[in-house]
Amino acid sequence: MDFKEIQDILRMVSKTDLTEVEIEQKDFKLRIRRKLPENSVIYTQAQMPALPAPQPVQSAAPAPIVVESRPAAQPEPRPAADEAALYQVKSPMIGTLYRSSSPDAPQYVKVGDRVEKGQVLCIIEAMKLFNEIESEVAGKVVKIMVENAQPVEYDQPLFLIDTNA
Repeated sequence: MDFKEIQDILRMVSKTDLTEVEIEQKDFKLRIRRKLPENSVIYTQAQMPALPAPQPVQSAAPAPIVVESRPAAQPEPRPAADEAALYQVKSPMIGTLYRSSSPDAPQYVKVGDRVEKGQVLCIIEAMKLFNEIESEVAGKVVKIMVENAQPVEYDQPLFLIDTNA
């Protein structure tokens, strides 16, 4: 199994409600496990004899992905005094973010808007499916970190919400 196949499997799992997937081949085992409340993915591999040949490909390919995704996640300017009160709404999947239901419709939320728990903040389109992303907390939208119609990665910060407002 090569790195591209693993990436495809991860994308498929992130777009579904699956909580665990396990694939086992001759001397390769891949287990992906996700806890629903935290949306965490765990990767495990067993039996190292199959890894030495593919390892140069795997070690070369992941580096650009990590480098590309890190700069987007690092610029999170937060006011120091309110840091504990800001809640990050993160993308639960890979896809394209839309801030309104259609190009002519008003945006779901803007900076300064008050949101309630369960209120729709945006839509993420993945494989022609439109998934509403709801707020998990009540508060005031402090910052929108992604522009309309932009691609988003799994676990990428989308909104900052002040829970004390």
